[in-house]
Amino acid sequence: MAQLVRELMTPQPVALPGDTPVRDAARRMRDDDIGNVLVSDGEDVRGIVTDRDLVVRALADHDDLSNTRLRDVCSEQLITARPDDEAGNVVARMREHAVRRVPVVDQGKPVGMFSIGDAAMERDPDSALGDISAARGNR
Repeated sequence: MAQLVRELMTPQPVALPGDTPVRDAARRMRDDDIGNVLVSDGEDVRGIVTDRDLVVRALADHDDLSNTRLRDVCSEQLITARPDDEAGNVVARMREHAVRRVPVVDQGKPVGMFSIGDAAMERDPDSALGDISAARGNR
């Protein structure tokens, strides 16, 4: 039987409003030991900001971060998954769109995050990516 996204995803993703200062998001990532936050508009997911986005879109492009908000640096072209999607199908879509993380949404509400690390740990936990993903701080 095929694995479902709900079986592999990291539950309870952090979602912050688009008007959140990027510094607050960076602190939240540090404090929660995560590499991304979802950007929300009310309860709906509008985008995602990764630790890499903070570097290449915020630090590299903005001289004064005090006025830079998540909506200014987030990726809005989201590839999403549903909890009952087959993990293999989602991995194929991730490969096609060259993304490493996919928000898992149920009726428009974020319920988890599915990453290539989650898939690697399931498929081959002894692989280099599986080992790295299982290490602290890589979810």
